[in-house]
Amino acid sequence: MTAATTDSGARWELYRLLGDPIRLRLLALAAEEELAVGELAELLSESQPNVSRHLAPLRQAGLLAERKQGTRVLVRLAEGIERDPVVADALGAGRSLCRDDGSLARVAEIVRARDAAARAYFAKNGSRDEIAEVPAELSSYLAAFAPLLPERSLAVDAGTGDGSLLDVIAPVFERVVAFDREPAQLRRCATRLQQHSHRNVELVAGDVDSDAVRRAVSGRADVVFAARFLHHAPKPAESVAALASLAKPGGALVIIDYARHEDESMRDQADLWLGFEERELERFAKDAHLVDVTVRPLPRPFGKTPDAHLPWQVLVARTPNTHPSRSKSR
Repeated sequence: MTAATTDSGARWELYRLLGDPIRLRLLALAAEEELAVGELAELLSESQPNVSRHLAPLRQAGLLAERKQGTRVLVRLAEGIERDPVVADALGAGRSLCRDDGSLARVAEIVRARDAAARAYFAKNGSRDEIAEVPAELSSYLAAFAPLLPERSLAVDAGTGDGSLLDVIAPVFERVVAFDREPAQLRRCATRLQQHSHRNVELVAGDVDSDAVRRAVSGRADVVFAARFLHHAPKPAESVAALASLAKPGGALVIIDYARHEDESMRDQADLWLGFEERELERFAKDAHLVDVTVRPLPRPFGKTPDAHLPWQVLVARTPNTHPSRSKSR
């Protein structure tokens, strides 16, 4: 909460600000999910200018936080603001209004709509026959380096796509579980495995939180890799938590993704998010109860790939020696 809302005059202004039903509904929806202004307008059946007009004083009062993604502005409830009793009461009233008009239930539909374009893109592009090549000696070199790693029983490749990362991790780990939700992508990956003789890789059809993936991994992964996975996730924070749950206690999570950029054309590649700020990735890791979190930039790839011009970064973190969820269940 901003300092302006703590004195008596500002408290009166806060009551006045929260006396509008549209603002109450906006507050409740932003507490449910981080949403773009256009998505909020769709949920409330209001014009974007009218929604922006109501959002502005909520942001100025410190009730909402915003961030920009290219031309889009996303808003969410400011951290910790629900502890204010006036705001908590307003959230309750807003949720009741949103339940009554159905907008709260439609938030899940908005998130699914984000995902639909990505599914269509990868299903379409999974039919391509070409498989990106790597140096012929790579597997031999990596296998020679493998004994330097102390724990390499099981690795996970999240959203494996055509399996390009498998050329790096399959020679190093004794077993690899690679999953993808698109059958077309898994077919391409299977072709790569056959061509490159990776016999220690198990392909699993499913998303990060699916029963099939959880059964295959059983929370025993030494390392979970998610390369260019997160910017396709409708709910990145939840995806990070789901990825972390696949790692064993003390296991590592490695997320390779884009740093924040402004190239709107990447939305044509089914990118839901135009990269992430370092502090965003750190927040996702903190919310997933990860420790030893580091985020650092990476060199850009060689060649004429569609994303070679973008800034790359990596988050490396570890799960606690005992997962919070596991300790609570005992």
